[in-house]
Amino acid sequence: MIPWASPLAQVRLRRGAIDAAVARVFDSGTYILGEEVAAFEQEFAAYCGVANAVGVGSGTDALILALRALSIGPGDEVLTVSHTAVATVAAPIAVGATPVLVDVDRVSYTIDPSRLEQAITKKTKAIIVVHLYGQPASMDVICEIARRHRLKIIEDCAQAVGAHYRGRKVGGLADLGCFSFYPTKNLGAIGDGGMVTTADNELAARLCRLRQYGWNDSRETQEAGLNSRLDSLQAAILRVKLPHLDADNARRAAIARMYSEALAKLPLGLPIPRAGTGHAYHLYVVVSDARDKLLHHLTREGINVGVHYPVPVHRQKGYGERAIISKDGLPVTEWLAGRVLSLPIFPELTDDDVGQVIRALSSGISRL
Repeated sequence: MIPWASPLAQVRLRRGAIDAAVARVFDSGTYILGEEVAAFEQEFAAYCGVANAVGVGSGTDALILALRALSIGPGDEVLTVSHTAVATVAAPIAVGATPVLVDVDRVSYTIDPSRLEQAITKKTKAIIVVHLYGQPASMDVICEIARRHRLKIIEDCAQAVGAHYRGRKVGGLADLGCFSFYPTKNLGAIGDGGMVTTADNELAARLCRLRQYGWNDSRETQEAGLNSRLDSLQAAILRVKLPHLDADNARRAAIARMYSEALAKLPLGLPIPRAGTGHAYHLYVVVSDARDKLLHHLTREGINVGVHYPVPVHRQKGYGERAIISKDGLPVTEWLAGRVLSLPIFPELTDDDVGQVIRALSSGISRL
């Protein structure tokens, strides 16, 4: 079976360096925050081209803490999308704010800037922009809208670490950037972990307090916070992987090119990178009217594929009932939900594996 993602393959590839990093942490006697986390924060900030990076417990916590750092809470509205991982919508709800869901466009599957302004109200305080599948959103237009309406922007970079927009890395394009180090991500830990990036020193200082009960350096609580700390083991492992991230992303891009060239004449919607950007290809997502039939066919052929995402967040109990759908509705989101299919893509995937996926998908389409 060819998996759609394989964290184990990367562990095996870098096992010696990972084992040495883990042993270093064991011998240090410091297992939460500490020197490893501080070093990784500095290295990750430099990689993203920002002044500050604050390690936290998960990508979801990164979003929650980013909202808290901006003082967003009850009575506030946050514009975002429904075609995304649940965490994007769960975070505003967690701080007591109301998510207002805006549709995505049919080409990039990221938030449609033409639908943003009509969703803005007096209660709107921020936009969470999702760089979905590794594709940077249309940040120039979004930032201009936010500037005119005095809104804050949080980048959800969970699927886009290493992606760039007009020469700048995601996570450094707005007020705050939020990252996930879930094991299947392009930069994956062996467990949970997350990061918030910002150029604003005051926001960074507040994030450092909020991730640890609101403590100051004397461990005196200045405001109510969370317990969301990146542990030293995960930081050490991520430090091993970070220097290889650009090469890993380049391999993902090479696999994406193989797919795109081989599948170009088939009745599929293929990823189209936005001009002036570098797609991180966390996922290679195709669109087909016969998605479910292809999914079953590929599974029978030994190809493990994913669906990101089969049920939009607004149709999920517990989240949808607490969100507002923008006036135009979510027609593209609904259309995508029944058609998206994620093909295997990770740096250790071989050319032979890619060829097998292409042949299986081609044979499946020929039988439709």
